[in-house]
Amino acid sequence: MRRVIILGSTGSIGTQALDVIRANPERFEVVGLAAGSNRELLDAQALDFQVEHTALGADAAEQLVRDVDVDVVLNGITGSVGLGPTLAALKAGRTLALANKESLIVGGELVKNLAAPGQIVPVDSEHSAIAQALRSGTQHEVRRLVLTASGGPFRGYTRKQLAGVTPAQALAHPTWNMGLVVTTNSATLVNKGLEIIEAHLLFDVEYDRIDAVVHPQSVVHSMVEFVDGSTIAQASPPDMRLPISLGLDWPNRVAAVGAPIDWTLPQSWTFEPLDDTAFPAVELAKKVGRLGGTYPAVFNAANEQAVAAFHSGRIGFLNIVDTVLRVVESHEYDSELTLESLAEAERWARATADQLIAAG
Repeated sequence: MRRVIILGSTGSIGTQALDVIRANPERFEVVGLAAGSNRELLDAQALDFQVEHTALGADAAEQLVRDVDVDVVLNGITGSVGLGPTLAALKAGRTLALANKESLIVGGELVKNLAAPGQIVPVDSEHSAIAQALRSGTQHEVRRLVLTASGGPFRGYTRKQLAGVTPAQALAHPTWNMGLVVTTNSATLVNKGLEIIEAHLLFDVEYDRIDAVVHPQSVVHSMVEFVDGSTIAQASPPDMRLPISLGLDWPNRVAAVGAPIDWTLPQSWTFEPLDDTAFPAVELAKKVGRLGGTYPAVFNAANEQAVAAFHSGRIGFLNIVDTVLRVVESHEYDSELTLESLAEAERWARATADQLIAAG
C-alpha cells in the first residue's frame, strides 16, 4: 500500500490520479490533497476518499508535504508556484511523481542537486515514455532522445496564417484536455520547448542529442534511439492515467489502467519535422536551457505573462513567443542560483514582459 499526497487535486492531473487510486484501493491510499483555489471540489474529494489532511494554496501545499508522512507526492500544480512543494517533497525524502514540469525547469540545479537517484519519477507522457524506453539499455548506449509533439491545433500553419488565430482556436487541442496555459503552450510549442529542458535535466542528455518530431496521432509518446541504430518507442492510446499510474508506483505497472491499442483495426501513424520558422519556441527553449541559471525561469515567467495577454486580447498569437524572446535577450544573469535569485528573475521577467506588451 503506497500512501499518496496529490497536489493540484482538482486539476486535470489530480482528478485522473484519483481515478487511478479509486480503481486500485488495495494499492494506494490518499492521505493528503491540495488545490489552488477550488475549495468546494477539494472538500468533496476529501469526503469521497476520507482524507483528513487538505491544503489550499501553494504555501499550504508545501506545509502539507512537510508535515504528513507519505511514500509518494504527486505534484500536479500548474506553473512555477509548484517549485516550493517540489523542494519540500525532495527534502522530506518522498518519491516525487512530477507532473509540474515548471518546478524542475525553473529550479534547475537546485532541484537536481537535492534529488536522490530515482527520487523523481516523471509523469508527463513524453518523459514517462522515455523513462520506460530507457530500461532497454544503459546510459552510455543512448544516442538521442526523441520527444513527440501532436503539433497542436495549428499543425501545418504558416507564420502568416498564425498571425490571425484566436484564443478559442488555440484552446481547441486535437488530442489532450488540459488547462488554459498548458493548452496554449501546446499551440505555440512552448510546451515542447519546456519538455526538452525537462528531458535534459531528468535524463542527463545534452541538448544536441534531444529532438522533437510532430506525431499528430499522439499514440507514440516518445522514443529513445540507441547507438546500435535501434529505436525503442512507447505507444498507447492518449490517456494520462497510464503515466500517472507509473508515477505513483514506479517501476511497477498497474493493471487495466488504460485501454491498449486495438491491433485488430488498421493503424496509421505519421511523423513530421518541426517547422522552426512558424514555431520558433523549441529552438529558443534549447538556447535558454544551454544558458541555464535563471534563464529558464525568465523564459517561463515571460511566457505566462504573454499567454495571459493573448487571452485577454492585448496581443496576437505570434506575439507570445516574440515577447518571450525579447525578454530573454534582455536578461542578464550574474548571481548564484538561489530561491531568492529565481524569485527576483521571475519578478523582473513578468514586469519586463508587461512593459513590452503595454508598449505594443
